[in-house]
Amino acid sequence: MNIKEVAKKAGVSVATVSRVLNHPESVAPDTKQRILDVIQELEYTPNWFARGLNFNKTDTIGLLIPNILNPSYMEIAKGVEDVSHQKNYNTLLCNGENAIEKERKYVDILVKRRVDGIVLVSSLLESDDIENITKQGIPVVLIGENRGDIKGIPIVRIDCEGASYKAVRHLIDIGYKDIAIIYGSTPEKENKRKVDGYRQALAEEGITEREEYLQEAPNTIEGGYIAGKRLNDLKHRPRAIFTSSDILAFGAIDAMKDHGVKVPEEVAFVGFDNIRMSNLIEPKLTTVEKPMHKMGVVGARLLFDIIDTKGEDITNREILLQSKLKIRKSCGHKERIGEIF
Repeated sequence: MNIKEVAKKAGVSVATVSRVLNHPESVAPDTKQRILDVIQELEYTPNWFARGLNFNKTDTIGLLIPNILNPSYMEIAKGVEDVSHQKNYNTLLCNGENAIEKERKYVDILVKRRVDGIVLVSSLLESDDIENITKQGIPVVLIGENRGDIKGIPIVRIDCEGASYKAVRHLIDIGYKDIAIIYGSTPEKENKRKVDGYRQALAEEGITEREEYLQEAPNTIEGGYIAGKRLNDLKHRPRAIFTSSDILAFGAIDAMKDHGVKVPEEVAFVGFDNIRMSNLIEPKLTTVEKPMHKMGVVGARLLFDIIDTKGEDITNREILLQSKLKIRKSCGHKERIGEIF
């Protein structure tokens, strides 16, 4: 069923049917009702995507995340979708799986579908890729650190280096000196900043950095488990471990438990993200609270500001959100100041 068949049965032109769908106030009441009756009789569904192209607006945005299985990215996605829903927009969620070619493929699809804007979360795309999007008239907002040195695009992020410094500083302040770090291989730029914060805290205290205490791993529970086992197998096992994500901490804690190591009595842990599960495992995980839902909300609002104002005075905006340390049982802090259940 198509619009031509509706027009033929109603005895009007295709243009008149189109006006009923798009500007019904411009059509005579009797004619409009006749066309609506035919539409109902024939169960015609308008091609809203084509209609959107006619108005250069599809009421749809794209959201590209690195890994749909990572709870932190899904919290960001929830924030974006909440704002999108309030604006009566649809959100197309794309899972890049930490692969730049897959990201490029999704972006090509989104551009061809003429979405009104795109939110990129911890993207692997580079400046040329972003430029190819924006020159199509599609605004882009970044959330989190991105691999390329991308200029002139609004970004929402947190101070990963400062947050990591505070987390490791907390471990030092409560008596730990032999502190290791397990950091994810992705997102690369963000995790590099976290390693820098870790190093800064050690250097400030005059603690010698041990190369074997720096463990890179896939940002998964399995990656955390393998890295945790490697640290446990060292002749001088670390007394505390800071991880660049909560899911890495979950895996490393499991590795310690499987090898009879008590947490936090023998090895203390601090994670990063404060995903919901961090408050459910035993012991409850001390972690850096990354305001993920808020990042999604702020990023989406930025995007809609650009859509609504055509980008006036917004393109270079950077919003830096603050993080907090949630102190729970896993770090061995006896008073657990600031613990939230």
